[in-house]
Amino acid sequence: MQEDLDFIIDAAKESMAGTLTYLGEELLKIRAGKANPAMLSSVMVDYYGSMTKLSQVANVNTPDAKTLRIQPWEKAMIEPIEKAIAYSNLGFNPQNNGEVIIITIPPLTEERRKDLVKAVKAEAEHARVSIRNARKDANDEIKKLQKDGLSEDIAKSAVGEVQALTDESNKKIDIEIEHKEKDIMTI
Repeated sequence: MQEDLDFIIDAAKESMAGTLTYLGEELLKIRAGKANPAMLSSVMVDYYGSMTKLSQVANVNTPDAKTLRIQPWEKAMIEPIEKAIAYSNLGFNPQNNGEVIIITIPPLTEERRKDLVKAVKAEAEHARVSIRNARKDANDEIKKLQKDGLSEDIAKSAVGEVQALTDESNKKIDIEIEHKEKDIMTI
């Protein structure tokens, strides 16, 4: 019985940690006016007929806070990479010099900053829903164990532990969102 209980709590902990990791990855994609290679993580390039992630056909780095530099591993990939970035709907205007592709990150307008903050808050809400679902699943499993003979005290203790994990995860979400919001709104 205790083994099952430990498994349930570990599964909830793992699920919540996965949610926080996913949130962090999604927030990296939301640009805050500073160049970051993760901004291009969703770009797929036509690599000789198969769609491939940009990071698998080129090196992406940031020579300064306002510039992304894409160095294709094959010169023939410059044009397909440029097209993929232009069609990716990220609002970038790639330029190439025959060797590398340069993207200058345009400064964000106040309206665009507010839109990005809304997107950040939406991601946070998705994360909170996922955390609540993990809590609900764990609590449902604990109730099943209680029906199978788990004592009420142990069940209450386990539910309390799951709630503590939930609260801790929600605090981490709040901190991450607050940091990202501040980053976006800083000019």
